[in-house]
Amino acid sequence: MIIDALLTGIVLFCRSFFGIVTRPYETYRRIIEKGSLFELVPIFLLLSSYFATASLVKTAAFRPYLLTKQFIVLSGSAAVSVILVVCTVYFFARLVGGQGMVKKVFLGWAYTLIPTVLWFFMTSLLFVILPPPRTTHVTGVAFSICYIVISTVLLFWKIILSYLTLRFSMRLDLFKIICVALLSSPVIGLFSVAMYRLGIFRIPFL
Repeated sequence: MIIDALLTGIVLFCRSFFGIVTRPYETYRRIIEKGSLFELVPIFLLLSSYFATASLVKTAAFRPYLLTKQFIVLSGSAAVSVILVVCTVYFFARLVGGQGMVKKVFLGWAYTLIPTVLWFFMTSLLFVILPPPRTTHVTGVAFSICYIVISTVLLFWKIILSYLTLRFSMRLDLFKIICVALLSSPVIGLFSVAMYRLGIFRIPFL
């Protein structure tokens, strides 16, 4: 039964992945209404692969203990970040009159991690392929422009998915969603500063 559920979840994830790119509105309605936690397994595997890659990048030498420690720190911090964001958003969404369940918020927010992890993957790999400082030559400027464009597209995609998460999981309109974002910002901001001070994430993994 579990294997069948996992296989079904993988198929649903693949369908949802293409859907949040081509038809995000219709896809998110299905995710919130009929989504299963099993379809989030590929997302967690994607996150794990990134944390493994980031551990290799951040650790100067190939030392299993240090790599394992770095992997656990990154994974644990990301898990705490997701739980904090979901709970904070759910709390303030209820405060402004939202109706829904925390499970639905979690389902929706999990898919917003896809553009996040893609951006972090891109940044980590580029750090290895073309480490700073980058030159002011034409090729360096062209690289910077492409990097900014791709980052902006992923950020815009993230914002759309976050909006759809609150729109369908808590049945909020645009004004209330903006209120939730403003109310949540101080809590998430303080947490992000703490992660930065601890040297875990220089840019918040949300």
